[in-house]
Amino acid sequence: QAQLVESGGGLVQAGGSLRLSCAASGRTFSRYGMAWFRQAPGKERESVAAINWNGVRTYYADSVKGRFTISRDNAKNTMYLQMNSVKPEDTAVYYCASATDGSLWSTVGAMDYWGKGTLVTVSS
Repeated sequence: QAQLVESGGGLVQAGGSLRLSCAASGRTFSRYGMAWFRQAPGKERESVAAINWNGVRTYYADSVKGRFTISRDNAKNTMYLQMNSVKPEDTAVYYCASATDGSLWSTVGAMDYWGKGTLVTVSS
């Protein structure tokens, strides 16, 4: 049974930076694509960024392109999301998720394991 645990959320001022981490266990982490999603109050969960099994391929939502960077360290079973130049509209609970195979997947339906989320609040 895979387990994903997010960390690194908190309160940050607009224009600042934050790095989220996702620690994975209970699965051969390096075999699977991973992704970050977020959900703001009253809104649907949306894809933020995704990465394939070896980190060669990545995907970013238009809203974060050029500001966020997804990466992974398979030796540490950890995925990261570097968030720069954050905006108030980035405020949400951020979730990491593991895909059903090693490809680049960015949709909710392609994920089979989820973390419980970490709250990011950006003040203006």
